[in-house]
Amino acid sequence: MATESSDNKLQLYSYWMSSCAFRARIALNLKGIKYEYKPVNLLKGEQHSDPDFLKLNPVGFVPVLVDGDLVISDSFAIIMYLEDKFTQRPLLPSDLQKRIINFQVAHIVASSIQPMQNMRILDYIGEKVSPDEKLSWVHGVIRKGFTAIEKLLKGHTGRYATGDELFLADVFLAPQFYAATSVNVDMSEFPVLARLMETYKEVPVIREASPENQPDAPSPGT
Repeated sequence: MATESSDNKLQLYSYWMSSCAFRARIALNLKGIKYEYKPVNLLKGEQHSDPDFLKLNPVGFVPVLVDGDLVISDSFAIIMYLEDKFTQRPLLPSDLQKRIINFQVAHIVASSIQPMQNMRILDYIGEKVSPDEKLSWVHGVIRKGFTAIEKLLKGHTGRYATGDELFLADVFLAPQFYAATSVNVDMSEFPVLARLMETYKEVPVIREASPENQPDAPSPGT
């Protein structure tokens, strides 16, 4: 649903490989909201060196959503804003138990997994401990989080995490699966999550939001 038109009110500052930005893109797609994609190259350090971007988010993270005069610089806040403002296609189920499960899954990914295996943490481990420890650290973090989510979802899944519709848990899980695949996490010990991971690959709104399909993704072979 990304668009190059500058006339579009919503702007998403994003990096193709950012799992946090990936979440926001899925939510926008699920809601059917068009937006202008504004690339921020994390590898080049633009998130810390571009003064215009730092005015939007002094912390220097993506994603950032700009809606007119409103600037939102956290993926969870962005997704909740979209849920409140754009009432079409709810991201949370009406069933209270499933709603709480969705929040728990999202928080495990957003608080216990992704921040502990992002580039800043891995760079620190590589510098202070050893570059050889980075992969084992990432595997440990992801496996611990996935173990908790596997137990949480058992008995509550349908086609997707909490039924037959995509909800908040799916929005957070799909990007984390992508990250897990990139470091070759063995998913065989997580049968529920492994099935969901394969299912997400066939969902158009997730495929459209996937890193390789973003405007700033490198061309194959480069």
